[in-house]
Amino acid sequence: MSKVNRQIQAYRINFIYLILVVVCCALVWRVLDLQLVNNEFYKGQGNARVLRQLEVTAHRGMITDRNGSPLAISTPVSSIWINPKEFNGNDKKIYQVAKLLKLNSQYLKNKIKKRANKEFVYIKRRINPDLARRILNLNVKGIHVQREYRRYYPDGEVFGHVLGFTDVDDNGQEGMELAYNEWLSGQSGSKRVVKDRLGRIIAIEEQVKAPQPGNDLSLSLDRRIQYLAYKELKKTVLKHKAKSGSIVVLDIETGEVIAMASQPGFNPNRLQDRKSRLYRNRAITDLFEPGSTMKPISIAAALNSGRYSPGTQIKTGDGWFMINGKTIKDTHAYGTIDVSTVIQKSSNVGTSKIALSLPKPLLWDTYYSFGFGSDTGSGFPGESSGRLVRPRRVSKIEQATLSFGYGMSVTNLQLANAYGIIARQGEKKPVSFLSQAHFEQKSSDNNTMLAAADIFDERVSLSSRALQQVNKMMQTVVQSGGTAPQAAVAGYKVAGKTGTVKKTSRSGGYTKKKYSAVFAGYAPASAPKMAIVVMIDEPDNGDYYGGLVAAPLFSTVMSGALRLLNIDPDDISQPDVVTQIEQRIGRQG
Repeated sequence: MSKVNRQIQAYRINFIYLILVVVCCALVWRVLDLQLVNNEFYKGQGNARVLRQLEVTAHRGMITDRNGSPLAISTPVSSIWINPKEFNGNDKKIYQVAKLLKLNSQYLKNKIKKRANKEFVYIKRRINPDLARRILNLNVKGIHVQREYRRYYPDGEVFGHVLGFTDVDDNGQEGMELAYNEWLSGQSGSKRVVKDRLGRIIAIEEQVKAPQPGNDLSLSLDRRIQYLAYKELKKTVLKHKAKSGSIVVLDIETGEVIAMASQPGFNPNRLQDRKSRLYRNRAITDLFEPGSTMKPISIAAALNSGRYSPGTQIKTGDGWFMINGKTIKDTHAYGTIDVSTVIQKSSNVGTSKIALSLPKPLLWDTYYSFGFGSDTGSGFPGESSGRLVRPRRVSKIEQATLSFGYGMSVTNLQLANAYGIIARQGEKKPVSFLSQAHFEQKSSDNNTMLAAADIFDERVSLSSRALQQVNKMMQTVVQSGGTAPQAAVAGYKVAGKTGTVKKTSRSGGYTKKKYSAVFAGYAPASAPKMAIVVMIDEPDNGDYYGGLVAAPLFSTVMSGALRLLNIDPDDISQPDVVTQIEQRIGRQG
């Protein structure tokens, strides 16, 4: 090879080397450019394929009773969802997923197909986390698991009507869950994670926002007394084959609701029980004519007027008299009796004659001052206001019947609140489902949701003297010769009143066979602590009088509650009471 050819060949090799060097430099520069200088675009594209920002759900606050016992808690569960755009499973995979979730495989297949253009479709929510892991182990692309929380109620239907329930998204729907939904609800957080091609989380990059759990809620209810009230109410409703029933236990000193139960009951843990006829809180929403339980207030108004005293004689004759063609009747002929006996024997004739002698607006004004015709302000969702309409022209028959509780309607809670006012000698207090401890703990938060329990100083239009006199009269109701000796509580003075109320008929007027049996009262009468109102709707086994149906339930619940709260007896005249006190002192010692 000539020298010239060798030089040409050397130039060609050097040129190739140069090109290779230039290419390598260009590649190195490009790599540096992508990695260090202009890396945002490709970094974003890569992250878009593997990085995801996920919501971190926050659990709902716990609901407790006044002593801290849990009534509603949130437990972690899993929900299965699918991204149809990523899904690549065949019929076999669909069948496996459907079998584990106890779903119809064809239904699941159609659901995925119909939502093929979506990126998020729930398959099944609120399942056991172990089951969710088994589904993920099938390695089906596009199927994901999301952590959520499910509300659980340890006592089931015992507290069902008061607590209510939450929906599938954990939002309150009824009861306290709805009333304080904002307070109980947590605020979800978020985190950034790295996922593989199957959608599984392989690394957690960072927590973007920490979840904030909901606030706990301390109710005024006492779990022990609530269970007692629920159990005895259910037993009474079943025994008397009643249509429904309700009971309210109220703390007289604070206005707090200690227990509240209704029948028929419902279990908030069971979806099939969530029907309005079952979950309706009858003590709050259902209205009834209170009947003779209004007589103590009517008589107190008469005593307050100065025209009557407990010993004033009232002529009731043969137990009936006519007003504008309408007959007012008593169950017996009592002849001439004093005002105290009018209450003890529950004389409609005596109460009517007293009411007719009073100024016409007086009864309505008195009932309004006790809160009838407006809700109690408890804040419970769906609370009824009752019905108390002042007629333009007050007829004698309206004035008479109103005095013994006809021509108006109330709720169980309203009536319990009214008897609490009598027991406090006219002082009004707000009705509350929240414990005083809760307000003391949260007072520094300045939360407007808790403003419903602000203490206010207000009285009814009756004097303490008139209400004290009525207190003594009501004590004779549960004694021998009264209408409710079965409401008596061993060792304690009880003040109360029966009500046996005819129910209205759809065709107008009142039925002859359907009644509501009511008893309202409080104890210990010398220093009242608790008021209880019982309403049994349409008892159907022969007995329908308030003193026979509602009074025994009152006695059982009041007796148990007084002992559970360790309230000292105020009537030691009964033979067995001294022994009970000695036993209690011995246990405490």
